[in-house]
Amino acid sequence: MCADRSHVVVFTGPSLHPSAAAALLDATFLPPVKRGDLDPLLAAKPSAVGIIDGEFYQSLAVSPKEVLALLESGVAVYGAASMGALRAVELHRYGMIGVGSIFRLFRRGVLDADDEVAVTYCGETWRPLSEPLINTRYALRGAVRKGILTGAEAARIIADLRSAYFPERTRQLVLRLAQGVAGADRARALRNFLATEAPDIKGRDARRLLERIRRDFHNDLPAGRP
Repeated sequence: MCADRSHVVVFTGPSLHPSAAAALLDATFLPPVKRGDLDPLLAAKPSAVGIIDGEFYQSLAVSPKEVLALLESGVAVYGAASMGALRAVELHRYGMIGVGSIFRLFRRGVLDADDEVAVTYCGETWRPLSEPLINTRYALRGAVRKGILTGAEAARIIADLRSAYFPERTRQLVLRLAQGVAGADRARALRNFLATEAPDIKGRDARRLLERIRRDFHNDLPAGRP
């Protein structure tokens, strides 16, 4: 069976809301991928599958073997930002296409823990309820450049966050830790910085994945879409 060159399936959620994703790519958007979700696509044979978000702890994570089966069937599979980046690192040699900064950091071994990208989220709205550690790393790096924190203070906060269970890694925890290592005044400055200038690395990589698929498959948004 030949792949449907017009059909793209993307698994997303907290990294990039499906409504925002739909403005960038004409595709079928599904919730974060879990074990068994790729099996129906072996028969449907879409032109491409994008994996952004996936379940880590709520359900069994999608396995590399499931992704490999899609690749072997001739479907182009892309990964970025979260679960997609992790699987792309594992399967890049077999043809899975990794996109974005997070993929590259894991591939080079700069990052090595899955919980760098893990968050808890509301299953109805996809709103994240915790902060991914990778986003906080970049945010604190920016705060150091702004003179809000020293490099040693930022490193101390990250070390404390790494020891916390990922659902506990909230903005509030970051600010409490900042107050403990840098004092109340600079914690307030950090709060303002995070509210206005904190980078969303996962969201940026998710958008890059959609842009890459759109470019590779000459994917055009339907009339009337942004």
